[in-house]
Amino acid sequence: MDDILGRTFVYLLAGVIAVPLAKRLGLGSVLGYIIAGALIGPGVLSLTGDVAEVGHVAEFGIVILLFLIGMEVRPALLWQMKGLIFGLGAAQMLAVAVVVTPVAMMLGLSFPVALTLSLILAMSSTALVMATLEEKGQRSGSIGRACFGILLFQDLSIIPLFLVVPLLAADITTAAGDGGIAGWLLGGEALAAVVLVVLAARFAVRPLFRFIAATHSREVFTAAALMLVVGVAAVMTLVGLSPALGAFIAGVVLSETEFRQEIESDIDPFRGLLLGLFFITVGAGLDLDLLRREPLAVIALALGLMLAKTLAMYAASRAFRFRPLEAISLAVMLAQGGEFIFVFIGFAGQYALLPEHLSRLLPATVAISMLLSPLAMLLLDRVIRHRTSTVPQAAPDTQFEDRVDVIVAGFGRFGQIAGRLLQANGQRISIMDASLTQIEILRRFGQRVNFGDATRLDLLRAAGAETAKVLIVAIDDREQITQLVETARVAFPHLVILSRAWDRRHAYELLRHGADHVESETYESSLAIGMETLIRLGFRAHRAHRSAALFRMHDRALFGRNQPSSPDETGFLQASKAAATTLAQLLAADLEQERSHRGQDEDWGTQGLYGELSGETTASPGE
Repeated sequence: MDDILGRTFVYLLAGVIAVPLAKRLGLGSVLGYIIAGALIGPGVLSLTGDVAEVGHVAEFGIVILLFLIGMEVRPALLWQMKGLIFGLGAAQMLAVAVVVTPVAMMLGLSFPVALTLSLILAMSSTALVMATLEEKGQRSGSIGRACFGILLFQDLSIIPLFLVVPLLAADITTAAGDGGIAGWLLGGEALAAVVLVVLAARFAVRPLFRFIAATHSREVFTAAALMLVVGVAAVMTLVGLSPALGAFIAGVVLSETEFRQEIESDIDPFRGLLLGLFFITVGAGLDLDLLRREPLAVIALALGLMLAKTLAMYAASRAFRFRPLEAISLAVMLAQGGEFIFVFIGFAGQYALLPEHLSRLLPATVAISMLLSPLAMLLLDRVIRHRTSTVPQAAPDTQFEDRVDVIVAGFGRFGQIAGRLLQANGQRISIMDASLTQIEILRRFGQRVNFGDATRLDLLRAAGAETAKVLIVAIDDREQITQLVETARVAFPHLVILSRAWDRRHAYELLRHGADHVESETYESSLAIGMETLIRLGFRAHRAHRSAALFRMHDRALFGRNQPSSPDETGFLQASKAAATTLAQLLAADLEQERSHRGQDEDWGTQGLYGELSGETTASPGE
């Protein structure tokens, strides 16, 4: 099939069929994608067309993955992980170099070639490891954090490797001459590109998204988010760096902006699809002809690579005081080769560092290791974990996601009072607001607010609804309030939903849709005005306070008891009339009783009033 529609159909069909079967067999989705790619690739059915052409598109899935990870890891959290990144990450590469370099030299390679090869092979597959961790729900545990730190260090090491490779060339003249100069220039360009990405993300992107958000066009916002990722990837590619590294840096810088959740939710659907496509191209790109001609060489190299990396990683992780079971899990997780080997093979080939035969064997070796890696992880699960039920993991924390107690949807004149009270009492809150003006004002006061429409389920989930305890609905729009309460109750049944209500009718409506508690936006302020009015009219202060307290308690009790039997106008009017009549009678009786006991001690408290109520308060009323 040469047409684009036909090839697209083949890729999608392969994934749709193979992945569910692989997951049903307990193999995982990653291995399912790779097997599907091998079946439709040139070595079997030859239905893929130009795999390299599709591969360029599929690699964009890795870029999006790293961008989204960067969005979740704020600079402060990244600094907290410096030990894992620069400590364990450097130890892993050093340990692999110590193990692989002598083996490569025993195979007849010179020291520069062996060292270069060990540094290249020390890298693991970011896409495969992170996708597997997410599928297993381990990304926030101790193993997930360690894997992430090591993978990030590997990506960061690309820049110095570009500088070192020319110096390790077998031809010293070439390395010291034009090749060395070109290498240093390439390294300088790489550093300049990183600085450019940081500055652009820091100072130019926020005004751009603020301008786009003002149009209230979700499609344009999504296009702008994708444009940002594509632009960063293009800049990094121009200087020979990993586009995924640039995307991660841009994501980290943007993680502190108010648009984080909106950007994440808009481009997240592209991540899974493109990553699946990437793994299909890995399978389709397997050189099965080479595997048929030299099966022992390719398989031996793949198994040897995985064994060497496993031993090195186990030693490094034990040196950093990981428990034995965690160390072996971490070692097996990172045992495969990485995607960047293809880039480095081409770059090292410019300096004749690798023999031609080895340059052809290595891509097939890495691809086979990526195919065997999910099987090794599965074997680890079945051999070790069934004896211990689960691998000991640190409880998920805030290394990759902000654990919150309360989500405040809408941080205007209503929501910010509740939010400030919660923050003053040490509660972790996630704030959402769709007003750019309000966000800008709050940022001036140092308040961190996320831009986004809370009625969108994806944004609500990104705000932490799956782990939060309470949702406060404080949006200044009646229809959106109802929609959010209904959406949250269905999607997140564990949440306690406390909602702002416009009036009594709206309060009843919200209770029907699943709100646990409703509060009229003007109820308490109106009651305070009424109390002050009584005082100005000559009522004694204690009488005004008592009357307001009595009104509040009786009204709330009647509100809970007199809910309309039907949501229509008739049911509401009947319930309202009954409550108003009863409340007027109660207040009149209390006033008469107060007059008959005039001269006795005045009770400013409200404790005695609670005994006068016979019903339970289930919610607060509307107006």
